[in-house]
Parts: sequence; C-alpha cells; structure tokens
Amino acid sequence: MNLDIFRMAHSLNEWLWQHEYWLPPGITWEDMKESEDTHYPQPHDLLLSIPFALILVVIRCFFERTIALPLSGKLGVRDKLRPKAQPNPVLETFYGMHRKNPKEGELINLAKQCDLPVRKVERWFRRRRNIDRPNLSKKFCEACWRFTFYIISFFTGLAILYDKPWLWDHRECWTGYPQQPLQPSLFWYYLLELSFYCSLVFTLPFDVKRKDFKEQVVHHAATIFLISFSYCANYIRIGTLVMVIHDASDCFLEPTKILNYMKWKKSCNCLFMIFSAVFLISRLVIFPYTVLYNTYYYSMEIFQPFFGYYFMNALLITLQLLSVFWSCLIIRMVYKFLLQGTMEKDMRSDTEESDKDEEREKIREKERNGIMHFNNITSNNCVQRNVSQQNNRTHLTNGHAKER
Repeated sequence: MNLDIFRMAHSLNEWLWQHEYWLPPGITWEDMKESEDTHYPQPHDLLLSIPFALILVVIRCFFERTIALPLSGKLGVRDKLRPKAQPNPVLETFYGMHRKNPKEGELINLAKQCDLPVRKVERWFRRRRNIDRPNLSKKFCEACWRFTFYIISFFTGLAILYDKPWLWDHRECWTGYPQQPLQPSLFWYYLLELSFYCSLVFTLPFDVKRKDFKEQVVHHAATIFLISFSYCANYIRIGTLVMVIHDASDCFLEPTKILNYMKWKKSCNCLFMIFSAVFLISRLVIFPYTVLYNTYYYSMEIFQPFFGYYFMNALLITLQLLSVFWSCLIIRMVYKFLLQGTMEKDMRSDTEESDKDEEREKIREKERNGIMHFNNITSNNCVQRNVSQQNNRTHLTNGHAKER
C-alpha cells in the first residue's frame, strides 16, 4: 500500500515538473542547474515561505496589540457601544445552524416558538449580527499592519530595482531568458512578498470580511500562484515589476482607511483622490503596457509560445480583471464625490445595523395612526353636526317656529 502511494507520488511529481510546462522549447532542467558562480531559482526554495508566513502572523499579532491598538486610542478611534442580544437558545441555534438574516416566514415561526413579537425577534437578530461585526479598532489595527508592510515592501522593491536595466527598458526582461542568474536581493524580495500573501490566506477567517471577500480570495490565490510560478519558471524580472506596481497604490489605500476611521474627513477625501489617481494610472495604464504587453508580445521575440507562457498570461489577465472591477467601484465613488461634495462610504464595507431604523418606523406608524384617528374624529364630528342640524330644522318646522 505504502509502495503504491510512493509510486503515485513519484509519477505525479515527474508529470508536474516536465520541462515542457515550465521552460521554453529547447531548454531543459539540465540547463538550469546551479554552479558555484551561477544560481538559478529552485522550486524547493518556495517552501521557505510557509515558516516565514507564520513568523509574519506572529509579528502582526505583536504589532497590532503593542503598537496599533494603543495608537488607535491616542488618535481618538473609539468603538461604538453595541446593545447585546438577550440570551435565547432557540434564536441562537437558528443563527448558528441556519442563517444570520432569516426571511419573513422564518421570523414568524421563530416568534411563535419563542412567544415573542416578530419585531423583537428582528431586533434580536440585528443586534446579534452587529456583535459579530468587527470593531472600528480592529479595522484600524489591520489597516496599520498592511500600511506598514506595503510601505516597507514598496520602498524595498524600488531600492532593489532602481539600478536594474529591466526597470527602465522592459525588453531587458527577456535578455538571456530563461538562463538569468538569481541575485540574493531578488530572492529575498520574492520571499517577502510570497510570505506576506500566504500569511493573508492564513488569517482570512479572522480578518475583516468585506463585500468583495470572494474577489479578495481570488486575488490572493492568483497572486500566490503568480509569484510561485514566475519564480519556478524564472520570470523573476516580470514578477518584480508586477509587485512594485501593485504595492504603489496600496501604500495610499491603507492610510486612507486609517484617516476614515479617525474621522478626519477632509484629509481622508484628499488622500482618497490621490489614491484613486495612483490606482487608476498604475493598474489601468502602467500595468497593461509594462507587464501585459511585455509578456504577450515582447517575449515572442525570444522564444515560441509554451504552456508557461499561456499560464503566466492567464494569471496576469486575472489580476487585470480584478483591477478593472475595483476601478469601477473607485470611479463610482469619485463621481459621487465630485457631484455631491461628500465621500460615499466604502461600498466594500458592511454597514452596521441600528435600532434607530425600527424607532423611526414606529414613529411613522404612530403618526399615521394619529392622522387616521384625527380624520375619524373630525369626520364623526361633521356627521354628528349635520345630524343635529337636521334634527333642529325638523323640530322647528313641526313646531311652526318663525324663521328670522
């Protein structure tokens, strides 16, 4: 049994690492062997990203508790006092086992089971959902951590690439490909980025979940696949350009969130406009021209298409489509800001529900009932007056009273 599993694993490993998948025609893994003077990317190097990702998770926990959380208090970031939902085993079971936002028919059934008004059951679920929503301080700490990383990563990338020829001449990405020696600085830069995105996957269940949660998962998966594949296939030069371009706009996004949590509206609006410009230019102009056009056309001057060429471009196009999706959200927010003069709340965020909505509805119902009651009273008074006037006229006529 163990021997069969070993054979299957060996066969799968041989099939996966066929040079036709990873390298251009005419190049084999024998051509990519290391020597004392020349080092090439080795796939087993990527295993180091797992322990490094765990180390980043530990550093993040320490950073958020000792630096970001105390900083949030000093900057005036306060969590709202949320009313707690009263203990109710029936509702709690439904909340955990079925759904967090029951439909109208389910609310009626739950109200009968608990012998409560439907409105109180609605309030219980609303308060219970609010308890599960992340506090403002948690969002602040998460934004601070990501801002710290993106700043370090972006300037590290610039420091490594500023003297590299492919940063200024994109055709240099393919000079000598795939036999391009791996420099230590590029290796550590790659390991830093891959470990960070792996750490984001590890903390997905605990991070703030926004409305574009599925898109974020796709983005993280595509990024990890892209970094890993580009390293194994020695697309290092293209990969470094992708990472620097994406980190540029993220350096402005996270401080925009921080200012929003601090309620510094004017500063937040100004920084958001800067972020929007950087994002749209870097993701919709620089990235397609510098990376997509480069990998799709320039690379064909050096080698013929192979599996790695198509797979690499598919991952890059996936990132581009996600950038287009987020660009539409950003353009919509900017458009409303220019028209209304105020920044709309982040459409990716989940808004907190409030009992004020229910109170307003009650007031409206009371007002409607009061108006109806007033109309009934006035109409009844009018009827009574008409009847009394008719009776008086009848009495005067029968009594032969003289009219004045």
